[in-house]
Amino acid sequence: MAGVSAKNGRSARRITVYDTTLRDGAQGSGVSFSVADKLLIARALDRMSVDYVEGGFPGSNPKDEEFFAALAEAPLKRARLAAFGATRRAGGTCDDDANLAALARCGAPTWTLVGKSDTWQVSKVLQTTPQENLDMIRESVAYGVKAGHEVIFDAEHFFDGFARDSEYALEVCAAAAEAGAAWVVLCDTNGGSLPAQIHSGVEAVRGRLFELGRGTGTGIHCHNDCELAVANTLEGVAAGADMVQGTINGYGERCGNANLISVVANLVLKLGIEAMPPAAVGRFTDLSRTVAEIANLALPTQQPFVGQGAFAHKGGQHVAAVLKAADAYQHIDPQLVGNHQRVLVSELSGRGNVLSKAREFGLELDRDDPQTRRLVQHLKELEHRGYSYEAADASFELLLRRLQPDYKPPWHVVDFTTMVRRHGDAVQAEATVKVEVGDDVYHTAASGNGPVNALDAALRKALIPRFPALKGVRLLDYKVRILDGGNGTGATTRVLIESGKGSKRWSTVGCSANIIEASLEALLDSLEFARLG
Repeated sequence: MAGVSAKNGRSARRITVYDTTLRDGAQGSGVSFSVADKLLIARALDRMSVDYVEGGFPGSNPKDEEFFAALAEAPLKRARLAAFGATRRAGGTCDDDANLAALARCGAPTWTLVGKSDTWQVSKVLQTTPQENLDMIRESVAYGVKAGHEVIFDAEHFFDGFARDSEYALEVCAAAAEAGAAWVVLCDTNGGSLPAQIHSGVEAVRGRLFELGRGTGTGIHCHNDCELAVANTLEGVAAGADMVQGTINGYGERCGNANLISVVANLVLKLGIEAMPPAAVGRFTDLSRTVAEIANLALPTQQPFVGQGAFAHKGGQHVAAVLKAADAYQHIDPQLVGNHQRVLVSELSGRGNVLSKAREFGLELDRDDPQTRRLVQHLKELEHRGYSYEAADASFELLLRRLQPDYKPPWHVVDFTTMVRRHGDAVQAEATVKVEVGDDVYHTAASGNGPVNALDAALRKALIPRFPALKGVRLLDYKVRILDGGNGTGATTRVLIESGKGSKRWSTVGCSANIIEASLEALLDSLEFARLG
């Protein structure tokens, strides 16, 4: 890529990072941010040294207007706040335009105005003339600039328009620049362009803006409908774009936007181009998971750079290799993005996997000890029966500890009973358990909103008096997986339970053709792990 120094591999360029999680990301399926959510994310992005935070569309809803009002009272410390809006309506004036008036009221120093750059969109969607569209762009940008705002122009559907009528698409960009836009951002709005199309479009706009001599910057904004948003954004930078727009975790309409985490990580770590400070990149995993938590969306395990599986190794040969040299099956050091290497245990595991996991738990096993070989074989047999320890580290640690010669079980469940009955419109569940603790036997009963809940309550009633550390343990998640659906209601069931106490989290697994027995097994593992502290 042009501009990279031969001396140190770093680029003389700096890419401006524009985040639109709070506006474009909020348009994604299943995403709904409250004002408080948006403020939390905006502050987090500000601390990460993002250049622009696009807060929303103040002309579209009261929530965004409340958000901008809150930031007017307590502004961001580093990032520049941008408000999104559209050019004036066809046939109207800027002074009478409600959308532009809302932008003026919100107090954001930067306006990001979207306008059409595709003749087909102009005629079919705006239902106006190409000349009127150019007038709308010129007048709206000039209106914002005259009011003292920095204006960024988003050329919507640019690459489709460039393919259809390149001269008009370039004229739209020139009109915005001539009216005073600080940036012209080229949008692959439908997400259907290929990298070569991105490159030629950005290159053409860069040439046209250079001819104008106004110093207008070029940006790139890609959607992920062909799963090319990150690649297309990087291609835009290669062609000369100096601003990248995107969202955290790639949230956005339809298939999402370019994932800024991946875009910036590639720019900084792969291409040596300055975009965000290395210390900020080193907190990407925390940022990604924080935004996912606020959005109440599960982060995909295989999310590049920041997912739990991004640096996870499962195959025995792979694990043996990374234990000798971490880079054998990793493209970067996970710590560069705040992540870490994980070794998974499964039926594909060799002794290296088991030894590595044991060391994580403070247990030293001898690779050549016959007991280690038996453990690996036992693990494969358990996985064949339906157990899975990839997401149940607590159960796997207990499995290892139970094979130690000095292990003594803290308790033993002699028997249990569950009962569910319907009385009128109410469904009631009860459970009884008999538990041996040393020489003592505890026989308790409890009710709950279901058999597993009642069983959990009965166990706690029996154990907490003897093991006070179990007080405060909470069940955070309960997942059931049917392993052999062909057997219908007699299928083997795997139960995965996530528990927590304070800030600590752990997961356990149980497996049986009886869902209650599988649940009890996972519950008992959870409580025994909690006892370890």
